[in-house]
Amino acid sequence: MAHCCSGNERDSLAKSVTDARDAILAASLPVQGTENVHLGNALGRVLAMDIHAPADVPAWSNSAMDGYALRSMDDDAIRRIIGQSFAGHPFKGRVGADECVRIMTGAVVPEGADAVLVQEEAEVHADRKITPQTVSKAGANIRQPGEDLQAGALALEAGTWLRPAQIGLLASLGIAELAVYRRLRVAFISTGDELRPLGGALAPGQIYDSNRYALHGMLERLDCEILDLGRIADDPESIEAALHSAATVADVVISTGGVSVGDADYIAALLGRLGTIHFWKINMKPGRPLAFGQLGNATFFGLPGNPVSAMVTFYQFARPSILKRMGKAAPWTPPLLQLPLAQDLQKKPGRTDFQRGHLLQTPAGLQVAGIGQQASHIMSGMAHADCLIILAAEAGHAKAGSLVDVQILEGLV
Repeated sequence: MAHCCSGNERDSLAKSVTDARDAILAASLPVQGTENVHLGNALGRVLAMDIHAPADVPAWSNSAMDGYALRSMDDDAIRRIIGQSFAGHPFKGRVGADECVRIMTGAVVPEGADAVLVQEEAEVHADRKITPQTVSKAGANIRQPGEDLQAGALALEAGTWLRPAQIGLLASLGIAELAVYRRLRVAFISTGDELRPLGGALAPGQIYDSNRYALHGMLERLDCEILDLGRIADDPESIEAALHSAATVADVVISTGGVSVGDADYIAALLGRLGTIHFWKINMKPGRPLAFGQLGNATFFGLPGNPVSAMVTFYQFARPSILKRMGKAAPWTPPLLQLPLAQDLQKKPGRTDFQRGHLLQTPAGLQVAGIGQQASHIMSGMAHADCLIILAAEAGHAKAGSLVDVQILEGLV
């Protein structure tokens, strides 16, 4: 039977960030459905099968430089220029003793030649002969067949998240269509009587519904199929209907607001009736309240209402879960850098702290500094941050020059 926790029970279920993330990932099952898409539409998708090179890459010996294709065994002898080889227009003859062919980068190395003399190392005589200024060794400045990938070699594994570099690799193999996992369907709502749509005037106590726009942006970067179900008032029946509807159409359901312990916070109790709640307090700052569970077959995240808390908890918990559910292979979290602090940071021991920061290029190397106020409602700090500075739960104030863990925000997707 579905159940929820009492307030005292919820307090006892506070988890560390690592334990919470591990539990969430363990419950996040990858989608199974696949579809075939054209390579031009594959950016952001996840490969559903291994890709092997159908042929050698490159397929033939080609020049790595502009210069002259020649025989290395002829040492520094004067060579007669017998033709030219351009990319897409190879020389069709054979290079013999004391001969050479003018060749451009990427062009096929003609038969008989085993080296390319860089054009700056040749003295040209009336466009008919050259005198090498250096001795070429066999293989010099030549890209060999299969140097990148040999025929049959594993190019990309199933579970690869296709970014621009992977798209380019697949194009170099001539692959026009490929099998990918279907897009993950993610539905989200924001809750709160105080929320108002953009463009209108605000009455006292009201705020604009900013979380929906930030959440939409973070999901769009993950190339999900996004279902924006709008704002829901602080009414249990309306919230319950919205959650039930979302769970029938989505793989993941996300709400913002209503996961604390106030009189108008209904998400945890409703989740207990509609599905299963796993935990909802994390030993972190910002973002302590977090609901996580199942609504039918849908993974559910109840993120905090404070805008910075919503974004930080999305990056630490929802994003890794979504990546795994998309079919992406591990890792699901970005690597952490260790960088020296450019200034002191204030912190009380007790909770893992995710402070907004920015990277600094200094004469001493890359450093990191905090940005302004760190309160969970200060969105301007998040907007100017390019990283999160992660201070361990047991840590206190961090001194300038000390090494801290840094999670880069820009370029996460």
